[in-house]
Parts: sequence; structure tokens; C-alpha cells
Amino acid sequence: MAVYPRRHPLEIPPPSEKDWLKDEEESFFLQDPDRERAALPQPFRMINKLVMLVLENAMEIIERREMLQEAQKPKSQPTKCFPTAEFQVTGRANCLAVSGTCIFVGLSVGLAAFKVSDCEELSAWDAASTEICAVRASQLGKEHHVLLAVDEMGLVWLFCFHKESFLLIKILNEVEDIRMQSTCVEVVLSPGGDYTGVLLQDSTKAWLEIYQLPKESWLKEMEKNSGAATGLVCGERRSSWTSVDSHVSANNADAKLSLPVLLLKVKPHKPITGSSFKSPLDALKEVDDDSMLGLGYNHLMKASQWELHEAIFCRTYKEYLKVVDETEGKEETPRHATFHFILPSWILQVGPAIKVQPDVPAGISVHWEGSHNLCFYSLHPLKERADSDPNPDVVWPCAAPIVCSAVSFCSRYLALACEDATITIWDKHLGYPLSVTAVPEERRIRSLHFLQSSTAARDETPCPGAAPACPMVQLLVLCTDSSFYLVKAPRTGKSSIMLLADRPEDADLAVSAVVPVLALPSAVLAFSWDGKVSLMNTATSQILCCFTPPPSHAVASPWQPVFSMDGVNCCLLLRGDKQQQQEGDTLAHNHSTIFLFDFNSYPLKEAFPKEPDLPLKSLQNLPWMERCKKFLCDRQQKLLGSEEELSEYWSSLQAQAVAMDQERVKVKGQKKP
Repeated sequence: MAVYPRRHPLEIPPPSEKDWLKDEEESFFLQDPDRERAALPQPFRMINKLVMLVLENAMEIIERREMLQEAQKPKSQPTKCFPTAEFQVTGRANCLAVSGTCIFVGLSVGLAAFKVSDCEELSAWDAASTEICAVRASQLGKEHHVLLAVDEMGLVWLFCFHKESFLLIKILNEVEDIRMQSTCVEVVLSPGGDYTGVLLQDSTKAWLEIYQLPKESWLKEMEKNSGAATGLVCGERRSSWTSVDSHVSANNADAKLSLPVLLLKVKPHKPITGSSFKSPLDALKEVDDDSMLGLGYNHLMKASQWELHEAIFCRTYKEYLKVVDETEGKEETPRHATFHFILPSWILQVGPAIKVQPDVPAGISVHWEGSHNLCFYSLHPLKERADSDPNPDVVWPCAAPIVCSAVSFCSRYLALACEDATITIWDKHLGYPLSVTAVPEERRIRSLHFLQSSTAARDETPCPGAAPACPMVQLLVLCTDSSFYLVKAPRTGKSSIMLLADRPEDADLAVSAVVPVLALPSAVLAFSWDGKVSLMNTATSQILCCFTPPPSHAVASPWQPVFSMDGVNCCLLLRGDKQQQQEGDTLAHNHSTIFLFDFNSYPLKEAFPKEPDLPLKSLQNLPWMERCKKFLCDRQQKLLGSEEELSEYWSSLQAQAVAMDQERVKVKGQKKP
């Protein structure tokens, strides 16, 4: 075997300068030795550069915004407004109401009345076993007021306040059998005190009762029996009753005032079932009203058809319906209703024999929880209407269940919010929607509030008995997550929606109540869970000031504050409790403090400048859209006299339906032999 030895030994060549590491590469390997393994191929390196560029730009924007916010914090810090007056009440104050020059306080031991001017106590109605939880008040004259008080048992007490005395008229939902007792869920008193609505419920059902208050008779009777009424309570400024029954009988015997009249008893809509009609003519003959078809009961869908459609639907979406059935409860709870008193308008027509007053409500609007229909009922007395279940005079169907509603201060505009976050603003006097918008992100709407406009338009041809139309209708929308939206609906042009305040990150900043301020345009009071009462200017989305009690007190139950807004005197009444109560301080436990904030004492009007009134415009100088609307208004005025013709047409149609039905029966009888 041949062996070839190596002539020269194997040596490692010395390094040359071209192979040496540069200073930059050497320093990089010291910083990141895994660069070669972490290097990205194309096109990922380009994508990485773009992503890093976007992140750097975003961080620059965020830092710039934070610097601006920090710079603006001292400038936009809201000022603290302390109360201008305060007074104490005996017992725990549960509710407040302002009527004219009087303040009514619902206490844990009855009622009390105070003056707005000097907070002096006028009178008190003491009932040791009656705790008042809600109060509604309205002024009837210079010295007369009507009150509705709801106690902890759900009883509705109707009072008249006359010459510093409480006169009990009636307990509206009192029954002899305690087992048949119903509780009050909501009570509403119409402006002016002409009507009142009481929402009642028991263990199985709910219904709405509308009463007419004979306020003119009360004024005459109280003036006639002024001596007896004065001697009832004025002989002793504060009287106490240990038994409510004895107090009721004593007041009824001394007051002798006329009782309210039950006008309507509205019940929830019955579910729509299968039809029993054999032909469209039978359904047409059952329609009694000549202006609408009603709630959809007079249809031709058979029960078997509905069952077939329901079976197909359940078979198609079987896997989704199982989850829904497990989450839904089987027990039916009483339903809640939202209702408003509305002034006369064209959507709710009345007969020519009935006299309509422009400042007296002519009807109510009602929508039940989970219902798609907004129903209007007339308040004019009809025979056998209170005992029976009346049909609505007008029905407005919506595409989704109605969540909440609101009526403007002039009662001209009506706003509806549905479950699909759609908001519709209706002009009731013209009968068409002024705006249709939707809340972004489909947030659930909690409440709607109309804001006072800073200008008032002057129409040359206003609607009869209607308030002048506003050039801009503003609606504040409060969502369940405490976010605010502002909807602006101009008379001409497209409506818009703007976010005023987003959902707060801190749970203590959640909003518990919202109240518009009538004296200040575009102003809203917001109550938060941390006890702050803020005044917001919706035009600029800024918090101008905070109404705070003295340092020794705090806002009582901020998640459900006890307050009242006086639009006439432009002041806020707020209950405050002592923050640190000692054990021996019995006075603090037995008394509540009411703080009064007079808006005229603070420099607030400078922050809400009033715009000058718009000058009168001739029809020739108006744009075409405005001229067309005025033309339609005039046409609608002329159509008011065509109700009789419409009734004649409807009667003729029913007569033709009967004749066709008789002819069909005759032809069917001739074919049998």
C-alpha cells in the first residue's frame, strides 16, 4: 500500500485587514449577538419598518395630546359653586317638588311646605306611619296648589294646599279589601294640574288610570269654605296623627272638595292571536273607527298558519333557540309603561263640538315595555270609556320595541328611542318626522331630554294653538354606559349626532340623573355617583361649574339623588347629609338639610350668550324647501274641515262591504240546489 506523506505541514493562515471586523459591526455584535439569526428576509423587513413607523407616529400623537390636555387642565378646571341658602326639615327627606313660591318636601313622617324666598316653614302634615317617597305638585292659583304623594306602600294621596294647610281629598288606589290592593309604580301630573296619570300594578297585571282634576270647582269650594279650611290646620301649625284612617276620615269630613273623575283605564295590549274572520269583508265590518285600523287585531292570519310558521322557524334555528330558552324566565312580571300628556295637535283630532284649549292637554301618549306601538288616547270624556278597555285613537308602529320617549317643553316635538338605537324626532303639529338618527356602536339608550333652544323662530302662519317652531331642535341622549350624545335637528337641512362625553373609565363617574336647565340654553345638570353635580354646556362639551354642598356635608345617596329643579325661579334644590355624624348627634340623624343654589347669584349667563331673535322673513326671500313646508302647512289647515267627508267615505265603504257580503251569500245559496 503506497503512502504519500505531506510535504508541508497544515498551518492556519494569518488574518488579513480586509477580514477584520469594523468598529460598527463589533459594537453591534456586543449589543445584539443574535442579529444573524433574527434577521428577516424580504418583504418582511419592509413590513417591519412600516409597522414601526406607524407606531412611532402614533406615540408622537398620543404624547402631543397628553401635553395639550395637561396644558388645558388649569384653564378648564370647573369652578365650585356653594349654596346660597339652606334649611332643615324634620325627618329624612325622600323627595322634593317646587310649585310657584312653595317647596314641598316628602319626609319619612309626612309632608312639609316651605317658602322659596326665605325658606321659612309654612305648614306640615305629620303621619308617623306614612313615609312619602314621591311628590308631584302644580300651582292652581296664587295660594292654591295640588299635590300627589306616593307613600312606601304604593298608595297615592291627593292633596290641595290652601292657606298654609294640607287638605286631603282622596287616596286614589285605596280599596276595602287589602288583598286587592294595588301599588303605584309611576305618577305624572300634567302642567297646570288639569289631569293626572297613575300607573298601577298588582301581582299579575298592570294598568294605567287617567283622572281629571276639577281644579275650578276646588278653587270655588276652598274660597267658599275658607273659614273651615283655615281652621283645619292653621289653628295648630303642626298636627300629628297616629292613625292614618282617623286622619283620612277627619280630612274628608272637613274639606268636602269634589272628587277627581276617572276618564281612562288603559291596559297593556293583548297578544295578537289567530283570526276568526272568514273574509276581508268581515274584518272590515269590525273596524269601528274611520281614521285607522288599530293595533292589528282585525287581520286574516289563521292560528294554524302561525303555528306552521313558528314550527318552520324553530326547526331552522333550533340550536340558537335552546340558548334563548335557557336564559329566559318562565314567570311573567307586570309590565311598565311610559306616558306623556300632550297638548292639542293635528295628530289627535277631536270633533267640532268639543272646545279645545291650547294650554290644556288633549290626550296622552303611551307605550308599554317591549311594545312596538306608540298609542295616543283622547282625554275628552266618552260614555263607558273608563270602565271598558278603550281602543287608541291613533297608533304609530315602530320597527323595533320602544325603549324611552320624551316630549319637548312646548309639547310640539316628540322623541322616540328604540332597542336598535334609532332615535326619531316627530313634529306633532305637522305630523312628520323631523329627524331620524342612530347612536353609533348600537349603545343602549337610557333616557332622552329636550334642551331649551336659544332662539325662537317667528312663523307668519303658525299652526293653530301651537307653539312657534324652533329653528334648531336639540336632544340630549343618555346611554346606559353614561355616554352623552347630542342630536341636532334643524327645520331645514340634515340632522347630526355628536358625542359629548364618552363612557367613563372610573365607575364612580357614572351618571345617575340628567336635568336640562330651562333658563340657560344648551345647559344640562349631570349627577354622578361620586357626588358631583356638574353643569355642562352642550354647545362646547365643557363642564363650567360644580354645585357642591359645604365641606361638612355631601350629596345624599348620589346614585339616586334627592333634588328638584325650579325652572321659574331658576334654582336647584338638593339634599345633603352630614359626612361625619357622631353617635351622640341625634339632631343630625333626625333632620335633613336642603341646600338651595340660585343660578342668578353665579356668573353663568355670560357663559351662555343668548342669540338675537331672528327677523321676520317674507315668503319670497325664503328658500324653496321652506316655502314648500309653509305651503304644506296651509294645505293641512284646509284639510281640517274634511273630517266629515272622510267619515262619509268610510260609511259608504262599509255599506258596500255589507252589500257585497249579502250578494256573496245569495250567490252561494243559488248554487246549492
